[in-house]
Amino acid sequence: MLDPELRYTYVNRTLARMNGVPAEQHTGRTIAEVVPDIDAREDVLRQVLADGVPREVTSSGHTRAGSERERRYWHGAYHRLEENGQVIGIFGIVLEVTDAREHERELERAQARLSVLDRAATVVGTTLDMDTTCNELAGFLVPYLADIATVDVVPSDVGLRMRPPSRGVLRLRRTAVAAVPDLEARVRSFGRPGEYLDHQPGSAVRRCLAAGEPVLENLLDDEALLRSAPTPGRLAAYRELGYHSGLLVPLLARGEPVGTLTLVRAGDSPAFTDHDVVTAQDLAGRAAISLDNARRYTREHHIALELQRALLSGPSSPHPALEVASRYLPSGTSALVGGDWFDSVQLSPHRTLLVIGDVMGHGVEAAVDMSHYSAMVRVVAEDGMAPHLVLDRMDALMARVSGERPATCLLALVDTRRGVCTYAGAGHLPPAVIDIDHRTHLLNVPTGPPLGTGFGGYVSWTRPCLGGDTLLLYTDGLVERRGEDIDHSLLRLARLRLPRNASLDLLLDRLLAGMGAGGTDVEDDVAVLAARIRPEHAGPTAG
Repeated sequence: MLDPELRYTYVNRTLARMNGVPAEQHTGRTIAEVVPDIDAREDVLRQVLADGVPREVTSSGHTRAGSERERRYWHGAYHRLEENGQVIGIFGIVLEVTDAREHERELERAQARLSVLDRAATVVGTTLDMDTTCNELAGFLVPYLADIATVDVVPSDVGLRMRPPSRGVLRLRRTAVAAVPDLEARVRSFGRPGEYLDHQPGSAVRRCLAAGEPVLENLLDDEALLRSAPTPGRLAAYRELGYHSGLLVPLLARGEPVGTLTLVRAGDSPAFTDHDVVTAQDLAGRAAISLDNARRYTREHHIALELQRALLSGPSSPHPALEVASRYLPSGTSALVGGDWFDSVQLSPHRTLLVIGDVMGHGVEAAVDMSHYSAMVRVVAEDGMAPHLVLDRMDALMARVSGERPATCLLALVDTRRGVCTYAGAGHLPPAVIDIDHRTHLLNVPTGPPLGTGFGGYVSWTRPCLGGDTLLLYTDGLVERRGEDIDHSLLRLARLRLPRNASLDLLLDRLLAGMGAGGTDVEDDVAVLAARIRPEHAGPTAG
């Protein structure tokens, strides 16, 4: 109970214990005199005295009773006391709500962290490129959580690019730097993206990676800052920058270190809190998975691409009367390289079999299956069968092999002596012929099911091959585009005007450029095989 001057007239034992002051020592003293470190909200109490309307209010702070809590909270309900129409004071009931309030604050912090993670998920890890992901992470954290953010990754190619680091030195590759505008120019001197940084023993980065735990260093003095820096020479630059607090978080994926995230606060920014550490850990954990996926993708993409290039040898030498050129472009947007292949096989002094195919799917498995198809067509074609019989034999053989992926394929048997070309297709796109007037014609070659399905039923189709005409065999990556009907895609090819009398190499360069091969909307590999009968060797049907 309080009198009209808000002096204690009575407290029970529980409140006395809360305040850490004996009950008798409350009487006649104000709240501020008994517990000066509490925000008692006396303004609310005076309103209750003035108008008699009961009110509830939450106060906070610390009493004289010891507590390990960062802050304590009490909820009070207050009523005016009257006697014979005279206001004699206030009656209050107080309940400590510290536990509930801290629980509520923890929920608020958790919701805030989840909100941050949700936002980060939309802007960090949008691609399978490691450097892009690092830049997205650093850019997201500035200025939300730090004045400066850097991302350094454990390099996989140091040995190929420079001498190894000195003994006991840890070398990382800086992949991203972000800073508030006032610090951007000065931060560049600490290492630009793409540079390699060596870290001395005992540095904060070394300790962070060794322990696999965050390293929080607030309000560092010169000695601590010198010890934490990558090299001793950084101290003067750090002080000029106003660097006073650092937070380093390891980027760990599947238990392995991917790199480190470094957050810096400078100038008037506050020191990092434990809640900042938790938020940074959450973001680093999400980003590390994206970085590891990007690293694994890069490694597998490189392996598959090198394997495919090794297996995809250039077309063998055709008959001298036939010019042949080829191009292969791996997709920059698909998850992995595909199973495209091409070949030319000389079967006799005047007959050359042109081959193009595409194994379904991507990755190392598709590249390996591609090599099986490529080798098989060479073996089967040596028997001199018509193209449709070659496809029949291959389809039957591949259908018996467990695990082989289906493949589309197009064969073109060029007979330079007779001046004819015989085609057979297995689910492949139609070939094109560019005539001497540089007009492009799509050939309506009958096509059967893809190889490996076991259905067979292929048909050969023959037409004249005129001297100077250019035959184009290609995979779907040349024409297909996201959201575009295939008929429209083929029409774009048919309408393409290519240079007259150009070499095959120049013609293919113009073809790829004209079709936009290599663009961001190309989702598959591109393989093209071009062949031309030299006019002086054209057979009797030419002209």
